[in-house]
Amino acid sequence: MFGAIMAFGTNELIIILIAFFVLFGAERLPKLARSLGQAKSEFHEGIKDIKDAGAETEDDLARGGRTESAALAEKAEESGVDVEGKTPDEVEEETSE
Repeated sequence: MFGAIMAFGTNELIIILIAFFVLFGAERLPKLARSLGQAKSEFHEGIKDIKDAGAETEDDLARGGRTESAALAEKAEESGVDVEGKTPDEVEEETSE
């Protein structure tokens, strides 16, 4: 049906800008551009945060969505080990015995 995918050229871009100015007015263009820039920055910051926490997130998913401390507390409870006043290493030792 369509032989090739058409890309926006200069003429199409000019027509779109004219339509925008007619519909929304010239005073909204800076606000819109600023909002788009802030949204893009927040999006990239969120992606960076997810990549930085990637190893922790994958480990949490392997534990069924629980953090390491929550998984250890559950394991201690199943083993009948009291966790009050103990370090995670001490709890881990007692549950592995």
